[in-house]
Amino acid sequence: MAQSTLRFIHRSAEFLDRERVSRLKDQLRGIYVLYKEASPERGKQKFDVRYVGMSAGKRGMKGRIRGHKRSKRKGNEWTHFSVFQVWDNVTDQEIAELEGLARHIFRKDPTAKRTMNMQRGFKKLREVRNDNISNW
Repeated sequence: MAQSTLRFIHRSAEFLDRERVSRLKDQLRGIYVLYKEASPERGKQKFDVRYVGMSAGKRGMKGRIRGHKRSKRKGNEWTHFSVFQVWDNVTDQEIAELEGLARHIFRKDPTAKRTMNMQRGFKKLREVRNDNISNW
């Protein structure tokens, strides 16, 4: 049997215009990112991350992103999105851990829109933190 390229991520699509949300299939599980298009530099598209989220339940990424699109608080804060679909055997807890790690890294980004990211860290990651790496 052939092995998959990645353990967690089955498929991904990146930097899609927000109008393409309706093309997503229902009940896709995984991690998604909302971006705001920044001023292009030398003709290249640039994006600022605005929000990192997850869908582990039946609502799916399509439902979650559509909710952000309709939101009064978040609706006008993003222009594009990326989706990272996980394999069927990835548990909801593993999805939450992946999202937590992404949020934890993202929390210090100066372009982060604080009003969109109420959760600024990942408690379980703080519980395993040990900065004294010589003792690892």
